[in-house]
Amino acid sequence: MKKLTISCVSCLFAASAFAALNENEVKRLGDAATVLTELRSAPDKGIPEDLWHRAQCVLVIPSLKKAAFVLGGETGSGVMSCRRAQGWSAPAFMHLAKGSFGLQIGAEQVDLVLLVMNQGGADKLLQNKVSLGTDASLAAGPVGRSANAATDAQVHAELLAYSRSQGLFAGIDLSGGVLRPDTEANARAYGSGVTATQVVENTHHVAVPRAAQSFVRALSRDVQETTGRR
Repeated sequence: MKKLTISCVSCLFAASAFAALNENEVKRLGDAATVLTELRSAPDKGIPEDLWHRAQCVLVIPSLKKAAFVLGGETGSGVMSCRRAQGWSAPAFMHLAKGSFGLQIGAEQVDLVLLVMNQGGADKLLQNKVSLGTDASLAAGPVGRSANAATDAQVHAELLAYSRSQGLFAGIDLSGGVLRPDTEANARAYGSGVTATQVVENTHHVAVPRAAQSFVRALSRDVQETTGRR
């Protein structure tokens, strides 16, 4: 009876956490799942699978608006998940801000994926705030099915960035951008006082919100499943 009561309380907590997510946060999770699936499955120009399997964490920020960043002071929002023994963690909500991203092409919006290649990089991203390119080393990720052509800078970078505009890979300068946990969104998803570190390390045994399940599936899916190859 006691176990049943505990289970019911857990279910009610998970449901209430999901209900607390606002419309933008639910959309953020769905868009992040779509971006991740499409960038991983892009034939001969997607994220190399050998780099994917080495990444400790993945951060996805969908639909950065160029016009907003040109004006300065705007922010991009995304979600980050890390590998754990039992699979990918529940996603922590993150916030990225920069006066200008220095887009190299005239696109209206950009989808961004950051591969976090080691635990040191992951620890830095989960701090109160981190300056990209200064506090954490950053390089544009190599594109294609193999990472053999990666440069020395790419091999040793803590973060590898992939950006896409209107279906094409785009140049983007993230140096100086400030990344920090979205504490308000994380509180709505997992409860007040639960930090981004606790979410991805699962120290509080948080449940994956229902709205985030498609994102976690996109992280776990075999690339052959996304491309339709056997």
